[in-house]
Amino acid sequence: MLCDVQSKEPDIKVSLTRVGVTNLKKLVKIKRDPSKRDVVLVPTFEVFVDLPSNQKGIHMSRSPEVIGEVIERILSEEEIYGVEDLCIEIVKRLFEKHEYANRAEVFLVSDDYIMEEKSPVTHKKSQEVCKIMARAYGVKEEDKLIMKKMVGAEVVGITACPCAQDLLTQNAVNELKNNGFNDEEIVKILNSVTIATHNQRGIGTIMVEVPDNYEIGISKIIDIIKSSMSGEVYELLKRSDEAHVVQSAHKNPKFVEDCAREMIKRVVEEFTELPDNAEILIRQVNKESIHRHDAFAERFSTMEELRNELI
Repeated sequence: MLCDVQSKEPDIKVSLTRVGVTNLKKLVKIKRDPSKRDVVLVPTFEVFVDLPSNQKGIHMSRSPEVIGEVIERILSEEEIYGVEDLCIEIVKRLFEKHEYANRAEVFLVSDDYIMEEKSPVTHKKSQEVCKIMARAYGVKEEDKLIMKKMVGAEVVGITACPCAQDLLTQNAVNELKNNGFNDEEIVKILNSVTIATHNQRGIGTIMVEVPDNYEIGISKIIDIIKSSMSGEVYELLKRSDEAHVVQSAHKNPKFVEDCAREMIKRVVEEFTELPDNAEILIRQVNKESIHRHDAFAERFSTMEELRNELI
């Protein structure tokens, strides 16, 4: 019989919050509605359980083993599973395999969620690659197992700075006045041209808690993020498409705070069926073009709090 070293007492008796494996890749097929093709992903998993102070280590190999078993079982069934449901199933099995654990957590990230897109003017088809995420965690409280799951996406778009655009607008007004144009003519000119500003590549993220018996479509989350920035970015653009994308973004300038607030508003409007205690994470990061730093805005809240603020 081999010695179970992990079950021995450690030299330093201190509990650990999270122990597990990271950067674990697996092939996953998510079943969807029969009218749609299944989604094939190669996500990266992070899997953790807590460790009591009287145990030297977790049985590390059990965690990737659990993921493999759950994926194989789901592949053999005909039920429809989302990535958040996959994570919940893994959490349940983690508690079975790690009987000493009081907390288990799974985080899934996939950079290869493919959607079809069309360029805005020429309607050229191309593939859009989005990042989707799911998280599930469970906590043992007395004789109950309390679990939560979340699903979300991260999408890249374009933002145009309102502040620099306002400064350039004022410069244009002064120059036009110096060249003899009256106020009425200046208004016509400014309404006829696109004022320059600096751009950022915006990265929007939404994570939504999915209660039992609820469904949240990832495509809806992606659409909300896209529509909350100054404009979208595309893989394939012809000249007329490029002009449209740039002009549209400059006609819709937004701060990083504007993007975050727009996402909040759209989430509340779109997911009216979610209960008040559902948790929501909204995050916007703008990769600055004229600064070395990036701009950041975030809100973590419940649906009830967001609904009350938007009344």
